[in-house]
Amino acid sequence: MTATFTLEEINKVAKDILATPNLKKVITFHATMGVGKTTLIKELVKELGVTGNSSSPTFSLVNEYQSENGEIIYHFDLYRLNNELEAYDMGIDEYFYSGNWCFIEWPEKVPHLLPLDHASIVIRSLPNGKRELLLKND
Repeated sequence: MTATFTLEEINKVAKDILATPNLKKVITFHATMGVGKTTLIKELVKELGVTGNSSSPTFSLVNEYQSENGEIIYHFDLYRLNNELEAYDMGIDEYFYSGNWCFIEWPEKVPHLLPLDHASIVIRSLPNGKRELLLKND
């Protein structure tokens, strides 16, 4: 799936992502700082039925949300990790293999810990202020 959008259209993009057939529940997000990874994840969390505020887990590394129907969603921001051992020590593999949604910012910090079977989203900023998104789910 590819999409070009403005931040005002991010809700539609989140709906389109979640409508992807057989979408994997572990999704990595690749983009430079400030392109909109957290903003997109907030929309995905909202679309999955989480009420209340969601925020970036920049300092806690992971936030846990529960949807109205009881689904658990984990949002990781691994930017502040120094190495994979820190992630392993916090039990990150248990989250990744829990069967719950896992949205992972800065996955390049844990390349050897990511499940082989995951989806990835690449977002890049375009010169006109729009964003281009590529979802790989195979």
